[in-house]
Order: sequence, then C-alpha cells, then structure tokens
Amino acid sequence: MVWTNSSSSRYRLWRDPDRGIIAGVCAGIANYIGTEPIVVRLVAVLGLIFFFPPTVIAYVILAVVLQPKPRAFYASAEEEAFWRGVNTAPTDTLGALKAKFRDLEDRLGQMEGQVTSGEFDLHRKFRDLGR
Repeated sequence: MVWTNSSSSRYRLWRDPDRGIIAGVCAGIANYIGTEPIVVRLVAVLGLIFFFPPTVIAYVILAVVLQPKPRAFYASAEEEAFWRGVNTAPTDTLGALKAKFRDLEDRLGQMEGQVTSGEFDLHRKFRDLGR
C-alpha cells in the first residue's frame, strides 16, 4: 500500500471525487458510514427540498474543508472491497477471515502430512538416485 499513514486513516472522512458527482462529499460520507452513495445523495436531495440554505451551506463547507481521498489509498480493488466490507459488516468480514484461515490451515496440514509421510521420503530418494 502506498499510503503510509496509520490504518485508522481508513476511517477518516474524505471527499471521494472519483465516485462523486459534484465534489465527492456524498460519496465520501457514504464510504465513511458504510453505505451506497445513492442513499446519501437521496438524503441530500431531501435536505435540499426541506432545508435548502443549511444543506447548501453544509455541502459547500464540507467540499472546502474535507480533503480528497488519496488516489493510491488502496493497493487494489480487492483491498478496497475488503475495507468496505469491514465498514459495513465487520462480523461478516471476521467470519470470512476465519473461514479463509481455516482453509489455509487445512491446506497446510495436508502439505505437512504429505511431506512428513514415508512415501515422500521414498520419492525423494528415487529422485536423488536419478541424478
């Protein structure tokens, strides 16, 4: 990952101009709270309908104050999807990680069993005879 700041910076409120329509404020808020940008945009439109001046002032202030999300914030799309999952459903992400590590542990156990078996040693000795 190119971004060298602490991992807590992932939970910071950024503007997201890449996913945004105007300045990326709604997309940044959506990323921060772990929802889709369309939901935040609908809330913003409702705010514009019922509370026009405060909504416009708040949007302009956020557009000026919030820093844009760094371009190289995530190393890959897979990493970005992982962190979005952590934001939206941390228990699901934890369960997925446990399953992945369980699978890795099973595969490692199978490899250990194969390497420590007598058959592996026998195949190695036959291979060494051929040299």
